[in-house]
Amino acid sequence: MSRPELRTPRTPRLSRLSRPARANLIALPLLIVVGLVWIYPFLWIVAGAFKTQTGLFTGGASLMPDQWNFDNFRRAWVDAGFSRYFFNTILYAVVSTVIELFKSALCGYILARYEFPGRKFLHRMIIATLFVPVASIIIPQFVLVERLGLLNTQAGVILAMSGAAGALYVLLFIGFFSGVPTDLFDAAKLDGAGFLRTFRLVLPLAKPVIAVVVIFQFITNWNEFNIPLVFTLGQPDLQNLAVGMLSFKGEHSVDWTGFAAGMTLSVIPMLIVFVFFQSYFVRGLAGATKE
Repeated sequence: MSRPELRTPRTPRLSRLSRPARANLIALPLLIVVGLVWIYPFLWIVAGAFKTQTGLFTGGASLMPDQWNFDNFRRAWVDAGFSRYFFNTILYAVVSTVIELFKSALCGYILARYEFPGRKFLHRMIIATLFVPVASIIIPQFVLVERLGLLNTQAGVILAMSGAAGALYVLLFIGFFSGVPTDLFDAAKLDGAGFLRTFRLVLPLAKPVIAVVVIFQFITNWNEFNIPLVFTLGQPDLQNLAVGMLSFKGEHSVDWTGFAAGMTLSVIPMLIVFVFFQSYFVRGLAGATKE
């Protein structure tokens, strides 16, 4: 009789996977759960924008409205004045972001490519401003804007919102422009390009850094509360969406569903900006800080 053939036991497929692949199998479900927990409050706010006042409190953690109510958006846009606040917020966020972008790019370009007395000291002072709370400079800003005669004006709000040091953005541009080959600047100099022309030639190369600055600064300006509140106390019509949220708070009650609708409307532009610039976002954070 012939001996029965001995079969080698099959190696489980999981054990044949590489260590990074096994780690991904464990990390991916965990990250999905963490992501769902993280995004749930936002989804609950969006769902609350379509609920009735009673359904918001009786629905508990459910995301599905028991009765769809679109009047919340009309109440937020018309009654609470969000149409006016929305325009103000776009104006403040866009103009302040452009000013901050140009200011930080120009400062980073100079510190990266030019040698001058006090350069290292200025660099260290800019880094030191990272540890200064932004709220601590609102009083000097208020005095300055008042003496310029821009208090209770849109120009005053824009000036105050774009008056921060922007140290993080300057450091990102310093890291990027320091990595640009010197031959490019030498070629521009041989062609007779001056300071501003050379800056205009190399700035488009910094698209990843520009995307990071635009996303961070636009979101910061869009959600700004203190400056639009303090600098427009005499002109409430010039307030932005963040301050306009106070319209839903009455003397004895709060319009929570209208508040949820207002929050949903205010988030949409930020999502659009992030989606538009997301292709450059990761590259900007990864590449702009290299030496």
